[in-house]
Amino acid sequence: MTNTTRNKTATRIVLGMGIVISLWAGAALISALTQVNWQVTELARQYMTATGIIKPINTLVDFYTHIKGIEYLICVAFFVAFPAFFVYVNKETTPEKREVRTRS
Repeated sequence: MTNTTRNKTATRIVLGMGIVISLWAGAALISALTQVNWQVTELARQYMTATGIIKPINTLVDFYTHIKGIEYLICVAFFVAFPAFFVYVNKETTPEKREVRTRS
């Protein structure tokens, strides 16, 4: 076998595996969507709950604690970003030198 034949064969194998995996993922997504009556947000919520990204909030105190935590993260991000933005906006630029042309 020559190199070009091997490359074509390898390309076809990888392409075939990609198609099979894509079909499997599409079938899994469609199956999951049919189980939640085609509600994408409900599917996303169930996925995030199952993987531990979000946790169900049972009481008002849990909800308030969660919101306060997010508020503190936003404040820290602002306190870090604002001085950097202030320095960027107030950066002094050097004046450009203009050529002075004289009429001849």
